[in-house]
Amino acid sequence: MRSSRPHIAILVANLPAERDRRVIRESLALEASGYDVTIIAPRGDRSLRILPGSRGTRLRPYPVFVYGSGLLSFALEFAWSFLCITVRLLGELLRGRAHAVQVCNPPDVYWPLALLFRALGRPWVFDHHDLCPEIYATRSGGSPNPLVFRLLTTMEWLTLRSASAVFATNESFRENAVRRGVAPERVTVVRNGPAAGEIRSATPAPAATGHRIVYLGVLGPQDNVEGAVLAAGVLTRLRPARDWRLVIAGDGESMPALRKLVADRGLGDVVEFTGWLEGTEVDDLLRTGTVAIQPDEPTRMNELSTMAKTVEYLARGLPVVAVDLIETRRSAGAAAVYVPHGTPEEFAAAIADLLDDAPRRARMAEIGRDRFAHQLAWEHQRVAYVDVWHRLLARRRPTTAEPGAARPAVAGEGATPVTSPADAPEPRR
Repeated sequence: MRSSRPHIAILVANLPAERDRRVIRESLALEASGYDVTIIAPRGDRSLRILPGSRGTRLRPYPVFVYGSGLLSFALEFAWSFLCITVRLLGELLRGRAHAVQVCNPPDVYWPLALLFRALGRPWVFDHHDLCPEIYATRSGGSPNPLVFRLLTTMEWLTLRSASAVFATNESFRENAVRRGVAPERVTVVRNGPAAGEIRSATPAPAATGHRIVYLGVLGPQDNVEGAVLAAGVLTRLRPARDWRLVIAGDGESMPALRKLVADRGLGDVVEFTGWLEGTEVDDLLRTGTVAIQPDEPTRMNELSTMAKTVEYLARGLPVVAVDLIETRRSAGAAAVYVPHGTPEEFAAAIADLLDDAPRRARMAEIGRDRFAHQLAWEHQRVAYVDVWHRLLARRRPTTAEPGAARPAVAGEGATPVTSPADAPEPRR
């Protein structure tokens, strides 16, 4: 039987649906607010047909045979993704679903489908995850091919301008969309970050043996995790190595180079790699950490991006050491110590000072948890996210309220735990 609920198709090209924590949270929010959801994304777990933790969010995965590492391979990967997503999305349309579409980047190539769906009178929403031109510039070592950079900028412009509405992950992304000509009222900030219910405790767990300096996230060239390893090397000269460890949680294309760097520098006794962690393992690690490191360099992309790992740190009351970046400061405020350039020496000195100052760490932890509870938690973002869909699909919504559609409680107000997003690794950003 065909559902009478309005249906939203979500398109993802760079992660399996069950690994994209932002998309998981968005899907659960839509379900709770009276919508049916289908996610079209690369195939991950072959056994999955329904999004884990959801009531019935359907997965329509497609196979991926080429994974981009250079310009040509990225082009082939995205061309294949465009073809697969188009076929599956048109199938949803023919089955009477896809009353509206949300597309998540990268890449910024789906604007022709946006024009088709808008011509059919169906909303098309752009969920802006990454600044693709800036990512390319960063991965090119700051010397991008001007023609490629201009092409990516044009594709971003077309993607933004062809959308019915835009979700920006922070104020800088919103400002970027407005500069590209999107009307301010069509851009809504919906930040990344866990739900309050995903955090198992508002107080730190029992301390681990010695201090833990933590990095959580993807290990890619743009993430500068080697900077954290080099900082650990400097820190061995500032304080005894027996009372601290750097724990790197995550995986990515830089992992082999990072392992080699640790071996070459003789840091195997103080640097630990965990690989990808499940949600409860992430929670345990962060709640037993002493200090978190955000080694992202001061590039334009990083200045304008909110790192998902930063909000994860703040949620557990973990003081952060980071480069002084625009959006990092907007997120962390006084819960972070900021260094000007991000050199290993700067990071090591700031970490050493924090390890020796427990009262300061306690104050920063309290500030971080407060910022998360009252500003950054997904419960706050969910309200703005769902309100946009209510506006766009007002004529298709049922006249009676769906169970769970009420606005959610937040931390400290009886929030109900949401477990499924925490069961997946963190996305790149």
